[in-house]
Amino acid sequence: MIREPNALDVLYLIAAARWTLALTALAFVGGGLSGLLVMLMRVVPARPINWLAIGWIQAIQGTPLLAQLFVFFFGFAIFGYRVSPWVAAGAAFSLYASAFLAEIWRGCVEAVPRTQWEASAALGLGFGQQLRYVIVPQAFRIAIPPTVGFLVQLVKNTSLASVIGFVELTREGQITTGATFRPFTVYGIVAILYFCICFPLSQLSRRLERKLNVAH
Repeated sequence: MIREPNALDVLYLIAAARWTLALTALAFVGGGLSGLLVMLMRVVPARPINWLAIGWIQAIQGTPLLAQLFVFFFGFAIFGYRVSPWVAAGAAFSLYASAFLAEIWRGCVEAVPRTQWEASAALGLGFGQQLRYVIVPQAFRIAIPPTVGFLVQLVKNTSLASVIGFVELTREGQITTGATFRPFTVYGIVAILYFCICFPLSQLSRRLERKLNVAH
């Protein structure tokens, strides 16, 4: 039975936005930790390790995120393992984030002038100490805008999890549209909720960037 959208539908959409945030947080933390490891493998002066990291990045960036979701959700079922939408989405988005964050952070590390490496080496610092005390603090300032920019994209990309039955904001919008047959109204509200999530992140990025530039 078709009906008009009401306040309860809006509350359901807001409640579903919590799962969008939860999935984003899981993917960003998981992807950040693994992405940091991949980034270190990319910059360490050892070619075989570099190749492993490059292979990982190319494999993840060279395949659609939707396909990665299907591999985790449907692929393991072939071997008799049933994977929940939450686990499949969390794993797929974490791997996806790891590849992109690794490349973002590698670029930020390499953006630090080469003279900084040379000066720290002249002081007798090892590779790890160079990264920790000299390079990473400078790269951190550079990394904030692209990292937050990727985080905003990650928030919006979580909408793909709806195809495997994960009930986040977009999926709840589909359910509500099916009940009300008012796609313009429902997806308008969905778009506003996404904006309410993403806009503060962009503003926070600008504030942190200005603060760190002043501190510098």
